[in-house]
Amino acid sequence: MSKKKAFVIRIDPNKLDAVEKWADDEFRSINGQIEWILDQALRKTRRLVKKPGRQTGRDTEKEK
Repeated sequence: MSKKKAFVIRIDPNKLDAVEKWADDEFRSINGQIEWILDQALRKTRRLVKKPGRQTGRDTEKEK
């Protein structure tokens, strides 16, 4: 399992409410939702290279 770094984020309350609702709709934690959003944005802009054999969950099915 990879290590994760913790950090503090300041976010507009309205944005946080929207992310929380989205996370609930997707059955994720707020933290998990933020990670997913960041992951999708990084992949879309090709700033994150996929590591072979490391995909799991819903994202794997969507990309096939």
